[in-house]
Amino acid sequence: MSVSIVLPCYNPPQGWAENIVHQYGVLSASLQQPLEVIIVYDGISKEVKGTDLVFLHDNIPGVQQISLEHNKGKGHALRTGIAQANGDIIIYTDIDFPYTNESLHKICSALQDNMCDIAVGVKDAVYYEKVPRLRRIISKFLQFFIRLFLSIPITDTQCGLKGFKADIKPVFLATTINRYLFDLEFIRNASKSGRYRISAIPVSLNPGVHFRPMNYKVLLPEIINFIKILLR
Repeated sequence: MSVSIVLPCYNPPQGWAENIVHQYGVLSASLQQPLEVIIVYDGISKEVKGTDLVFLHDNIPGVQQISLEHNKGKGHALRTGIAQANGDIIIYTDIDFPYTNESLHKICSALQDNMCDIAVGVKDAVYYEKVPRLRRIISKFLQFFIRLFLSIPITDTQCGLKGFKADIKPVFLATTINRYLFDLEFIRNASKSGRYRISAIPVSLNPGVHFRPMNYKVLLPEIINFIKILLR
């Protein structure tokens, strides 16, 4: 089964292009099957240079690089990239590959072995030892409100590693939230349909992962998005 991996890119860290090429080599060798890479540049960023684009083109066969003029958020960028994915399995994660290769394999294997239709990465206990305190509190509160208000099989919806079979693509593309709660919207919509098997797959962080700070400019719109999901 061919695999597409979709990477939204906004203000990437130093060495990001070299890291993608390295990860592509590791995954291609271990998966032993066709691997399509789709990178979506979510608005103009000074960290993305022309030499990086050429480097990726020269070192990843068939890489798709999609540039969006304006930054609209991770959800919008992923919908743009996933719409172009051709793989039997579609996986998305962050540009810095924060989760271990073993975690990526577990997501892919769950789908290849037909254990599920949607494989949702969920954070292990060690994850919360590595994240900033505010992010940990926000994550726990969100999980509490999901348990309280939403009837879905998974409450840890915000892990940045997920995969699904190609026939699930229309469900993902039907999401409307542009920023962080698109994950919750996707899982809720798939669960409400009653047609798909959704599995939680424990995943682990790589050492030294950098987390961007959370602030009210991020939180307030997401509170509104959560209310919108409840009312649908």
